[in-house]
Amino acid sequence: MKKLFVFIPAILLVSFLLNSFVLKEEEAKKKPKKEGKSAGVVNIIFKSTDGGQTWQDISKGLPENLQRAGVPRDGFFANDRGVYLRAGNGVYHSEPNSTTPFWTKEVFPGNQRNIVPGKNGIFAYDFKGQFLQKINGTSYWSPVYENFQEQAVRLNGTEDYYYTNYKVKFVRTVFETAGGTVFIVSSNSLFRSTNHGKTWKQVHVGGGAMKLVESNGVLLATCREGIVRSTDDGQNWDRVISEEGVGIAVERIDGGFAAIVNNPITETNSIHISMDSGKTWEVIGEDLQPSWSSSLMKKIGLLQSSSDILSIKQMGNYLLCGRSDGIFRSSDRGKTWQQLILPPIENFGFNLSVSGNVIYVIPNKGC
Repeated sequence: MKKLFVFIPAILLVSFLLNSFVLKEEEAKKKPKKEGKSAGVVNIIFKSTDGGQTWQDISKGLPENLQRAGVPRDGFFANDRGVYLRAGNGVYHSEPNSTTPFWTKEVFPGNQRNIVPGKNGIFAYDFKGQFLQKINGTSYWSPVYENFQEQAVRLNGTEDYYYTNYKVKFVRTVFETAGGTVFIVSSNSLFRSTNHGKTWKQVHVGGGAMKLVESNGVLLATCREGIVRSTDDGQNWDRVISEEGVGIAVERIDGGFAAIVNNPITETNSIHISMDSGKTWEVIGEDLQPSWSSSLMKKIGLLQSSSDILSIKQMGNYLLCGRSDGIFRSSDRGKTWQQLILPPIENFGFNLSVSGNVIYVIPNKGC
């Protein structure tokens, strides 16, 4: 009987300790995790200086929450000053010639989530059209284009979800030419300013998520109808590629342009290149198209995604293509492609950025 009296309290004690441990675990899960840096952060961003033959993980020093959430497409870019990445309450910068992972952080003054390069510095913006700019060589972020929303609403009175709920035109991106002309893609329109944002003019309607690029005075942009082109600094636009599908990407390459367009019939993306400033185009990379069987399996729901072509860049003599299943490289202008070996990563595709002979790769964390 004495043994029974001893045994029962022991059971109750163990049960109490287990319940306490479970409750603490549940409470810890509910608490918001603070953003912080961790030496163990990996697989956020990779760098290659040998054409993609070898890769260096340069994630160390970035906020660890990026390892879970990932980096948005308009949250990073690379230029001759290195790579810039927007995260948490700051902009992180890594020098292009850095041999070890090292990031400097500049605390950000606003809630703008996207960053893009400009002629003289970095632009930061959010979907409500609140813009900041930091001029190269300075540390101060100054508000710019503060009258954009007022003029955009007046120029295009179309009501949509964002205007109904936020009384703003949804801002998708901002682009500045070498000559200082500024374009803002907002809702279904493209707006243009030649006087540092004092006044704006609507120059294209129905564009969707337009992305712009410039080379030798010629502008190209993606749109819902394919790829459009301007030779008069963006005042007028003509469609140059149309497969009755959406333009996915457009990039500058040596001697011309490269573009990716979706074909809604085959439900695949195709690569096009132009070597005459966007006048005529050639389809390349047919062997990068997903197989007939994988396309069918995706269509009937047996695959989450087939090997879609998502991005195209140039580095030196190579064309680089990002697919949802890897990165491919071509040394003969897209006739043949070699898949590059990357560290094993869970992802849904890759965002690529190139500066000089350096390739930066960020795996997507979602579709």
